[in-house]
Amino acid sequence: MSMLFPDDALPRASREIAPGAVHIPGFLSLEEQAWIVGQYRQWRAGPVPPHHPIISGHPMSVESLCLGLHWTQGGYSERAEALGGRRVLPVPDWTVRLARRAADEAQALTAADLLPDGAFAPDMLLANYYAPGAVMGLHQDAHEETRAPIVSLSLGDSCLFRLGGSEHRGQPWQDVRLVSGDLLVFGGPARFAFHGVPKVFPGTSPAGIGLSPDDGGPGGRINLTVRQVRPVRQETSTMQSTPL
Repeated sequence: MSMLFPDDALPRASREIAPGAVHIPGFLSLEEQAWIVGQYRQWRAGPVPPHHPIISGHPMSVESLCLGLHWTQGGYSERAEALGGRRVLPVPDWTVRLARRAADEAQALTAADLLPDGAFAPDMLLANYYAPGAVMGLHQDAHEETRAPIVSLSLGDSCLFRLGGSEHRGQPWQDVRLVSGDLLVFGGPARFAFHGVPKVFPGTSPAGIGLSPDDGGPGGRINLTVRQVRPVRQETSTMQSTPL
């Protein structure tokens, strides 16, 4: 069915899907997507390898890769203790610039205050790879020490993104189709909303970004979420210089 109605068949406008949650289709160009996929491949070389996080004793179907800080079900740490105790790669400064631009563009589309703590200083990037068949259950991003927004970028196959309320995992939900290159920012009243990805649509990755089998890629979807975990500390920096 997804191939009968491709993602570019109908116009998709930027909109606020819930108070504080903003969807901006086509935020990244094809060239930017391909470049970021190339960066992701370099990140996979370590020093901390991609892994399937363990949640309540079971491995997630998605494969995660952390930069800046390492995330587990218990929260964030400086080192990946369960994966050899090494420090993860630093957050590239191009992702910080990109996330700040994303937050600014989203803020223009909502009356909610997406930056209640002041300036946005991202210090962690979580890259999740959805191999064909992988999904993610409804959850909250609640281990961060700030109320800064979550900036989410989609690459590869399209997915069904489900956004719920902040009190529980149950309905009502809003379902949004996220396409490669799309931006989703959620903060303000939506900052602690339950959210997940119940379905990925195989074979919908655009050609030329290096993910589809036609490009020699593995298929599937990459989701990058950039976030600010800790309040700004003058003596701490996790950024490295890389042009976008």
